[in-house]
Amino acid sequence: MNFDSFSFHPQINAGITAAGYSTPTPIQSRSIPSILEGRDLLGLAQTGTGKTAAFALPILQRLIPGRRGKPRALILAPTRELAEQTHTAFQVLGQRTGLRSLTIYGGVGAQPQINGLRAGAEIVVACPGRLLDLMGRGVINLSAIEVLVLDEADEMFDMGFLPSVRRILSALPKARQTLMFSATMPSEIRGLASEMLHHPVEIEIGASRPVDTVSHAAYAVDQTRKSEILLAILRQAGNSRILVFTRTKHRAKKLAEQLAKAGHSATSLQGNLSQTRRQEALDSFRSGRIRVLVATDIAARGIDVSQISHVINYDMPDTGEAYTHRIGRTGRMAARGMALSLFTPDDQVMVRTIERLLGNPLERRKINGIESVAVEALPTRPASRPPQRSLQVKRFPTRLAVRR
Repeated sequence: MNFDSFSFHPQINAGITAAGYSTPTPIQSRSIPSILEGRDLLGLAQTGTGKTAAFALPILQRLIPGRRGKPRALILAPTRELAEQTHTAFQVLGQRTGLRSLTIYGGVGAQPQINGLRAGAEIVVACPGRLLDLMGRGVINLSAIEVLVLDEADEMFDMGFLPSVRRILSALPKARQTLMFSATMPSEIRGLASEMLHHPVEIEIGASRPVDTVSHAAYAVDQTRKSEILLAILRQAGNSRILVFTRTKHRAKKLAEQLAKAGHSATSLQGNLSQTRRQEALDSFRSGRIRVLVATDIAARGIDVSQISHVINYDMPDTGEAYTHRIGRTGRMAARGMALSLFTPDDQVMVRTIERLLGNPLERRKINGIESVAVEALPTRPASRPPQRSLQVKRFPTRLAVRR
């Protein structure tokens, strides 16, 4: 199958060519036909599978005819970074259509966003908080919205946006097409889907077929030696582009400074940064000027950098779903990736959770010359028992030169 089979408008085909797309990904090939038919859709797919284009292309197709100069499509995103990523996708894919896309989020001045709305954007990509603020000020009218997309729905719920989403829904026309995408499907999201969607098409990508692009391994460490282990891993990884996760904003900033002092090109991406500084950090990482990006979970939402070779959990995530989101930053679009975790004795429960999600024990590694903390072997779920659908991955032999 190729994109010609969807019979997109020639102006959209020009955008597909400009984006370098050739063969639809599974989420695209399965979602686009139903969205073009006007069906509501519930899509379960990990990050990096191409879901942004899966909804952007049919939305552009729908909006080419019809009235211009007012918001007709609304995409809700949990973070500024994801909103910008989605906005960029619409700009590239719709560059020949004349349709205008606008981002709305907090942390920056509202006046440029107000000016963009007054100029007549047809596509609005928004974070709930600032959108509600502009709605309250009478700046934006959502009465002409034809398509609503709730992207990264599970993260939206985790960040406490559910009440805001419901307030936004109440201002939208009832006669609309609604699309919901999520990497995981906890019961709360399933409940929200039943409220929002009308007889939806349900699509799950990766639920029955293991993803074979990410390999997983772990290091048992003492808390006081984490930075030493991390520096050793970075040396062995060569010139790879690496994303490191920490639990707090303060630790992200401090660790990035430590890495920079040790001679690595590193910076942090965390909530205390202004939007301008956050964008500078992302641009530097994306362009390769910065090799190591240290980030918190919330700040890392929406990082769309295809060449990330390693995701390193300097601090273990709090939930299995958070692990799913973190590793989704590597192994994207069929590229290979490596997920490494540094765990202490206090992290044994989370290690067990991750191993249940994987359906396999995490490979244990050691850094030669650095003593690892003694950690009692953890029981793992037998491989014959099918893993939960939140995450299914298959290990492949890594090329990272690590002595075991």
